[in-house]
Amino acid sequence: MVDRARGRAGTGTFRTPAKPKPPSSLDMAVLPDHSLESEGTYRRLGYFDVDLSASAAESVEVEQCRFRNADLAGANLDRTRFTDCLFENCNLANLRADGSSLHRVRLSTSRMTGFTWAGSRLKDVTFTGCRLDLSGWRFAAFNAVRFDDCNLTRADFTNADLTGAQFVGCDLTGAQFSQAKMDGARFVNCTLAGIGGLTSWEGAIVRGQDLIALAYELAAALGIRIDNEDDA
Repeated sequence: MVDRARGRAGTGTFRTPAKPKPPSSLDMAVLPDHSLESEGTYRRLGYFDVDLSASAAESVEVEQCRFRNADLAGANLDRTRFTDCLFENCNLANLRADGSSLHRVRLSTSRMTGFTWAGSRLKDVTFTGCRLDLSGWRFAAFNAVRFDDCNLTRADFTNADLTGAQFVGCDLTGAQFSQAKMDGARFVNCTLAGIGGLTSWEGAIVRGQDLIALAYELAAALGIRIDNEDDA
């Protein structure tokens, strides 16, 4: 069943991300033959237990590939496009891919500290159990994107379009949302302490118990002083 939610202003919606379309068969990637190179195209390959951490390429096309226990830490892949791909137990820490796109991609139990996807697009993407602390999403656009049980502490969503994003069971402590578009963005059972940019949260959908935890941050953002002393 498709899950849909509408923001207060009526412009934001969320739908369940479409699943990646797997290939009928996979060929095992062999390095250096299948190393990622600028303007290269890679289809129906299994990158299992490979080291791609030294990758520095632009305008790469990656389609129907599966990454398992792959190391892409510190890679630079600007203007790269991943379509119908799976990432499992991978190391994507400090990977930078500005101006890139993820389309029908699923990432699970992967280390993604410092992952940067600025000025990029995400459509039909699921992150499950990923460590995404200090990740950067400035000016990124989210369309049917779901974060499940992810560590997003101090993530930066400045100027991002989150109208098609859902966060479930995530730790967003200290995350920044200044100037973000939030109408229809959903937050369920999340840790929201120390959130920045709360004045941009108009139209966001927050579970009641989460909103209670946000009370102090909202009050501070609105300049409200809270008096905890009993009436005289």
